[in-house]
Amino acid sequence: MTKTYTNCPVEYTASIIGNKWKIIILRDLLTGTKRYNELTRSVVGISAKVLTENLRELEGDGIVKRKVYPVVPPKVEYSLTDKGNELKDVLDMMKAFGEKYKQ
Repeated sequence: MTKTYTNCPVEYTASIIGNKWKIIILRDLLTGTKRYNELTRSVVGISAKVLTENLRELEGDGIVKRKVYPVVPPKVEYSLTDKGNELKDVLDMMKAFGEKYKQ
């Protein structure tokens, strides 16, 4: 899937983290590398299909890196790239906003 963007940097950023699942996945990966099963447990309410789709999109956008180990059963780990780690400030601001206004 090819994405098209306007010149608006806000629209570009929103296209990368534009749904709640991606934001929750990023939140969990900010604490370090996670295996797929760890993410299925920590991202409450997400289906395996939707988790996989979101991880692939984040990987395609250069936010998440996927490492596959050649073992049986398969072992796959996900972590943030340098670009992904740069979103920490964005998520910190979202957290501060939520803490301030959440009832």
